Amino acid sequence: MRRRWFSLVAAGLLVAATLLPAAPAMAAPTFKVPFPCGQSWSGQTRSDHSPAYAIDFNRTDDLGDPVVASAPGTVDRVTDLGGTSYGKYVRIDHGGGYTTYYAHLNGFNVSVGQSISYGKVIGWVGSTGGSTGPHLHYEQRLNGNDIQARFNGTLALYWGTKTYTSDNNCSSTTATGTVNTAGADLTVRSGPGTGYTAVGSVADGATVTIYCQTSGTTVTGTYGTSSIWDRIGSGRYVSDAYVQTGYDGYIPNVPRC
Repeated sequence: MRRRWFSLVAAGLLVAATLLPAAPAMAAPTFKVPFPCGQSWSGQTRSDHSPAYAIDFNRTDDLGDPVVASAPGTVDRVTDLGGTSYGKYVRIDHGGGYTTYYAHLNGFNVSVGQSISYGKVIGWVGSTGGSTGPHLHYEQRLNGNDIQARFNGTLALYWGTKTYTSDNNCSSTTATGTVNTAGADLTVRSGPGTGYTAVGSVADGATVTIYCQTSGTTVTGTYGTSSIWDRIGSGRYVSDAYVQTGYDGYIPNVPRC
Protein backbone atom coordinates (compact mmCIF):
# COMPACT_ATOMS: atom_id res chain seq x y z
CA MET A 1 0.00 0.00 0.00
CA ARG A 2 2.82 2.36 0.90
CA ARG A 3 4.55 1.73 -2.44
CA ARG A 4 1.32 2.46 -4.33
CA TRP A 5 0.90 5.73 -2.38
CA PHE A 6 4.44 6.81 -3.23
CA SER A 7 3.84 5.86 -6.88
CA LEU A 8 0.72 8.02 -6.99
CA VAL A 9 2.57 10.95 -5.40
CA ALA A 10 5.45 10.59 -7.87
CA ALA A 11 3.01 10.45 -10.76
CA GLY A 12 1.25 13.55 -9.48
CA LEU A 13 4.53 15.45 -9.23
CA LEU A 14 5.44 14.39 -12.76
CA VAL A 15 2.11 15.65 -14.11
CA ALA A 16 2.44 18.91 -12.16
CA ALA A 17 5.96 19.41 -13.52
CA THR A 18 4.78 18.96 -17.08
CA LEU A 19 2.04 21.54 -16.52
CA LEU A 20 4.42 24.21 -15.20
CA PRO A 21 5.17 26.89 -17.80
CA ALA A 22 8.73 27.10 -19.08
CA ALA A 23 10.77 29.93 -17.64
CA PRO A 24 10.56 32.86 -20.05
CA ALA A 25 13.75 33.87 -21.83
CA MET A 26 15.17 37.19 -20.68
CA ALA A 27 14.26 40.05 -22.97
CA ALA A 28 17.08 41.44 -25.07
CA PRO A 29 18.55 44.75 -23.97
CA THR A 30 17.52 47.83 -25.92
CA PHE A 31 20.63 48.07 -28.05
CA LYS A 32 21.63 51.45 -29.44
CA VAL A 33 23.86 52.33 -32.39
CA PRO A 34 27.42 52.11 -30.96
CA PHE A 35 28.38 55.73 -31.64
CA PRO A 36 27.77 59.06 -29.88
CA CYS A 37 24.38 60.75 -29.99
CA GLY A 38 23.46 62.34 -33.32
CA GLN A 39 26.17 60.72 -35.43
CA SER A 40 25.21 58.96 -38.68
CA TRP A 41 27.11 55.90 -39.85
CA SER A 42 26.87 53.57 -42.83
CA GLY A 43 26.28 49.99 -41.67
CA GLN A 44 26.95 47.14 -44.09
CA THR A 45 25.79 43.52 -43.80
CA ARG A 46 26.65 40.73 -46.21
CA SER A 47 25.97 37.02 -46.34
CA ASP A 48 29.67 36.11 -46.64
CA HIS A 49 30.61 38.02 -43.48
CA SER A 50 32.08 36.13 -40.53
CA PRO A 51 30.01 35.79 -38.49
CA ALA A 52 27.12 36.26 -40.89
CA TYR A 53 25.11 38.78 -38.86
CA ALA A 54 27.97 41.16 -38.00
CA ILE A 55 27.74 44.79 -39.15
CA ASP A 56 30.65 46.83 -40.50
CA PHE A 57 30.26 50.53 -39.70
CA ASN A 58 32.00 53.26 -41.71
CA ARG A 59 31.95 57.00 -42.29
CA THR A 60 34.37 59.49 -43.85
CA ASP A 61 37.66 59.97 -41.94
CA ASP A 62 36.50 57.65 -39.16
CA LEU A 63 39.94 56.52 -37.95
CA GLY A 64 40.14 57.38 -34.26
CA ASP A 65 36.42 58.20 -33.87
CA PRO A 66 34.96 57.10 -30.51
CA VAL A 67 33.04 53.84 -30.20
CA VAL A 68 30.51 53.67 -27.37
CA ALA A 69 28.69 50.90 -25.52
CA SER A 70 25.42 50.04 -27.24
CA ALA A 71 23.79 48.95 -23.95
CA PRO A 72 24.63 48.84 -20.23
CA GLY A 73 26.69 45.89 -19.04
CA THR A 74 30.04 44.67 -17.75
CA VAL A 75 33.22 44.54 -19.82
CA ASP A 76 34.39 40.92 -19.76
CA ARG A 77 37.01 40.92 -22.48
CA VAL A 78 39.63 43.46 -23.63
CA THR A 79 41.89 41.62 -26.04
CA ASP A 80 44.57 42.35 -28.61
CA LEU A 81 44.96 39.56 -31.20
CA GLY A 82 47.69 41.46 -33.00
CA GLY A 83 47.58 41.39 -36.79
CA THR A 84 44.98 38.63 -37.03
CA SER A 85 41.21 38.26 -36.76
CA TYR A 86 39.50 40.95 -34.61
CA GLY A 87 42.75 42.67 -33.67
CA LYS A 88 41.98 44.88 -30.70
CA TYR A 89 38.46 44.17 -29.51
CA VAL A 90 36.13 44.60 -26.54
CA ARG A 91 33.28 42.33 -25.44
CA ILE A 92 30.48 43.50 -23.15
CA ASP A 93 28.25 41.13 -21.16
CA HIS A 94 24.71 42.53 -20.94
CA GLY A 95 23.21 39.67 -18.90
CA GLY A 96 20.71 37.01 -19.96
CA GLY A 97 23.27 35.51 -22.36
CA TYR A 98 23.53 38.68 -24.48
CA THR A 99 26.93 40.08 -25.45
CA THR A 100 28.25 42.62 -27.94
CA TYR A 101 31.59 42.68 -29.75
CA TYR A 102 33.51 45.75 -30.97
CA ALA A 103 36.46 44.81 -33.17
CA HIS A 104 39.42 46.28 -35.11
CA LEU A 105 39.74 49.08 -32.54
CA ASN A 106 42.59 51.55 -32.56
CA GLY A 107 42.80 51.53 -28.76
CA PHE A 108 40.95 50.75 -25.53
CA ASN A 109 39.21 53.02 -23.03
CA VAL A 110 37.84 50.34 -20.63
CA SER A 111 39.10 47.44 -18.55
CA VAL A 112 37.79 43.96 -17.69
CA GLY A 113 35.23 44.02 -14.89
CA GLN A 114 34.21 47.62 -15.49
CA SER A 115 30.48 48.38 -15.33
CA ILE A 116 29.36 50.71 -18.07
CA SER A 117 26.20 52.41 -19.28
CA TYR A 118 24.88 53.77 -22.56
CA GLY A 119 27.28 56.08 -24.35
CA LYS A 120 30.44 55.08 -22.50
CA VAL A 121 33.44 55.40 -24.82
CA ILE A 122 35.02 51.93 -24.91
CA GLY A 123 37.62 52.55 -27.61
CA TRP A 124 38.27 54.15 -30.98
CA VAL A 125 37.73 53.08 -34.59
CA GLY A 126 40.81 51.45 -36.04
CA SER A 127 42.08 48.95 -38.59
CA THR A 128 43.76 46.34 -36.40
CA GLY A 129 43.73 42.58 -36.91
CA GLY A 130 42.56 41.30 -40.28
CA SER A 131 41.01 44.63 -41.28
CA THR A 132 41.85 46.16 -44.67
CA GLY A 133 40.75 49.67 -43.68
CA PRO A 134 39.36 51.65 -40.74
CA HIS A 135 35.89 50.56 -39.61
CA LEU A 136 34.04 49.07 -36.65
CA HIS A 137 33.10 45.39 -36.78
CA TYR A 138 30.07 45.05 -34.49
CA GLU A 139 28.17 41.97 -33.31
CA GLN A 140 25.27 41.08 -31.07
CA ARG A 141 25.32 37.53 -29.68
CA LEU A 142 23.05 35.35 -27.58
CA ASN A 143 24.62 32.48 -25.65
CA GLY A 144 27.69 32.78 -27.85
CA ASN A 145 25.80 32.60 -31.15
CA ASP A 146 25.63 35.62 -33.44
CA ILE A 147 22.13 36.99 -33.91
CA GLN A 148 20.66 39.53 -36.28
CA ALA A 149 21.29 42.94 -34.76
CA ARG A 150 18.51 45.21 -33.60
CA PHE A 151 18.67 48.87 -32.64
CA ASN A 152 15.86 50.19 -30.44
CA GLY A 153 14.12 46.89 -31.15
CA THR A 154 14.17 47.38 -34.93
CA LEU A 155 15.92 44.78 -37.05
CA ALA A 156 19.00 45.96 -38.92
CA LEU A 157 19.03 45.67 -42.71
CA TYR A 158 19.99 42.21 -43.97
CA TRP A 159 21.52 42.24 -46.54
CA GLY A 160 22.90 45.54 -47.77
CA THR A 161 23.98 48.99 -46.62
CA LYS A 162 21.92 51.39 -44.52
CA THR A 163 22.56 54.68 -42.73
CA TYR A 164 22.00 54.50 -38.97
CA THR A 165 21.69 57.64 -36.83
CA SER A 166 22.55 57.20 -33.16
CA ASP A 167 20.32 58.21 -30.26
CA ASN A 168 22.74 56.62 -27.82
CA ASN A 169 22.79 58.52 -24.51
CA CYS A 170 21.01 61.53 -26.02
CA SER A 171 19.15 62.15 -22.77
CA SER A 172 22.35 63.08 -20.95
CA THR A 173 23.20 66.78 -20.87
CA THR A 174 26.56 66.59 -19.12
CA ALA A 175 29.76 64.67 -19.66
CA THR A 176 32.92 63.91 -17.75
CA GLY A 177 36.52 64.34 -18.80
CA THR A 178 39.96 63.64 -17.39
CA VAL A 179 42.52 66.43 -17.11
CA ASN A 180 45.87 65.54 -18.68
CA THR A 181 48.64 68.11 -18.46
CA ALA A 182 51.58 65.71 -17.94
CA GLY A 183 52.03 66.90 -14.37
CA ALA A 184 51.13 70.56 -13.96
CA ASP A 185 47.84 71.89 -12.62
CA LEU A 186 45.40 73.18 -15.24
CA THR A 187 44.41 76.82 -14.83
CA VAL A 188 40.69 77.51 -14.48
CA ARG A 189 39.47 80.75 -16.05
CA SER A 190 36.40 82.90 -15.41
CA GLY A 191 35.54 82.74 -19.11
CA PRO A 192 36.43 80.80 -22.29
CA GLY A 193 39.89 82.17 -22.96
CA THR A 194 43.36 82.81 -21.67
CA GLY A 195 42.55 86.52 -21.33
CA TYR A 196 40.02 85.83 -18.58
CA THR A 197 40.92 85.96 -14.90
CA ALA A 198 42.40 82.83 -13.35
CA VAL A 199 39.96 81.61 -10.67
CA GLY A 200 41.66 78.42 -9.57
CA SER A 201 43.21 75.24 -10.91
CA VAL A 202 42.50 71.55 -11.43
CA ALA A 203 45.06 68.86 -10.70
CA ASP A 204 46.48 66.67 -13.45
CA GLY A 205 44.47 63.43 -13.59
CA ALA A 206 41.36 64.92 -11.98
CA THR A 207 37.89 64.11 -13.34
CA VAL A 208 35.74 67.11 -14.22
CA THR A 209 32.05 67.42 -15.08
CA ILE A 210 31.42 69.35 -18.29
CA TYR A 211 28.13 71.27 -18.24
CA CYS A 212 28.48 73.00 -21.59
CA GLN A 213 31.08 73.86 -24.23
CA THR A 214 31.83 77.01 -26.21
CA SER A 215 34.50 78.52 -28.44
CA GLY A 216 37.20 80.84 -27.17
CA THR A 217 40.94 81.35 -27.29
CA THR A 218 42.78 78.72 -29.36
CA VAL A 219 45.09 76.65 -27.17
CA THR A 220 47.61 73.94 -28.02
CA GLY A 221 47.68 71.25 -25.37
CA THR A 222 47.95 67.53 -24.73
CA TYR A 223 45.19 66.72 -27.24
CA GLY A 224 46.23 69.05 -30.04
CA THR A 225 45.09 72.54 -30.90
CA SER A 226 41.55 73.49 -29.97
CA SER A 227 39.37 76.58 -29.54
CA ILE A 228 36.84 74.65 -27.45
CA TRP A 229 36.43 75.54 -23.76
CA ASP A 230 34.60 73.39 -21.21
CA ARG A 231 32.51 74.96 -18.43
CA ILE A 232 33.11 72.88 -15.31
CA GLY A 233 31.15 75.07 -12.92
CA SER A 234 29.60 78.51 -12.59
CA GLY A 235 32.12 80.96 -14.07
CA ARG A 236 34.76 78.21 -14.34
CA TYR A 237 36.23 77.23 -17.72
CA VAL A 238 39.16 75.06 -18.83
CA SER A 239 40.63 74.50 -22.26
CA ASP A 240 39.39 71.29 -23.91
CA ALA A 241 42.89 70.84 -25.35
CA TYR A 242 43.88 69.43 -21.95
CA VAL A 243 40.78 67.34 -21.25
CA GLN A 244 40.29 63.73 -22.42
CA THR A 245 36.60 63.30 -23.24
CA GLY A 246 36.79 60.57 -25.88
CA TYR A 247 35.65 63.00 -28.58
CA ASP A 248 37.52 64.87 -31.26
CA GLY A 249 35.70 68.20 -31.09
CA TYR A 250 32.44 69.10 -29.41
CA ILE A 251 30.71 66.40 -27.35
CA PRO A 252 27.41 65.72 -29.21
CA ASN A 253 25.10 65.47 -26.18
CA VAL A 254 26.52 68.43 -24.22
CA PRO A 255 24.89 71.82 -24.89
CA ARG A 256 26.76 74.86 -26.16
CA CYS A 257 27.25 77.58 -23.54
